[in-house]
Amino acid sequence: MLAKRIIPCLDIKDGKTVKGINFVNFRDAGDPVELGAAYSEQGADELVYLDITASHEGRKTFTDLVKKVAANVSIPFTVGGGINELHDVDRLLNAGADKVSINSSAIKNSGLISAIAENFGSQVCVVAIDANFENGKWICYLNGGRMPTDKELFSWSMEAESRGAGEILFTSMTHDGVKDGYANEALAVLSETLKIPVIASGGAGKMEHFKDVFTLGKADAALAASVFHFGEINISGLKGYLKREGITMR
Repeated sequence: MLAKRIIPCLDIKDGKTVKGINFVNFRDAGDPVELGAAYSEQGADELVYLDITASHEGRKTFTDLVKKVAANVSIPFTVGGGINELHDVDRLLNAGADKVSINSSAIKNSGLISAIAENFGSQVCVVAIDANFENGKWICYLNGGRMPTDKELFSWSMEAESRGAGEILFTSMTHDGVKDGYANEALAVLSETLKIPVIASGGAGKMEHFKDVFTLGKADAALAASVFHFGEINISGLKGYLKREGITMR
């Protein structure tokens, strides 16, 4: 079994880390560079920084912030939001990011996945999928969960993999910020269907939820935000707990 990863996610709006519930009602969670450095020291395996309004507002992602993070953090980090072309990827990697996460732009132009994989390697390309469970189906959304599409989670994940995605980051909008546990049934299907790693997002509320996402959901990595930002769960304590539960951690 591959070692599992713990990944704090920092949603960035107007230069600050924010956290919402079901993709709305955001509150301030602190300085993104300071938080990233603290998580790095606590033993986080990676970080994800998402400019959550970039696609909706038609902006490019925050190069200056990426440079600051790179100067202060000693673990790999992924950057997403407003990435629409290879030039954006090049700019962010040059600023210090290790990977990029594409979501809306991948749905609108699936060729972008292949282009990133061919030019920078599959390991750089994380395809993020925001999906909501509606009428018995997982419907994929654009623009930070604002706009439903005709894409469905499982078929779209398989297409993204076939086009060269290195990882799938699945956020359950149904579970986001509710702290009731991850979408383990859907995650298990994804993990069994795909050959590439699956990162689970949406629903972490207590340490047991991380154990469940690795054992029941079969995820390769677990991403969380508010439980880390507001000090409810300490990362080193979490990794110790998971190791005691028999889960191989990075």
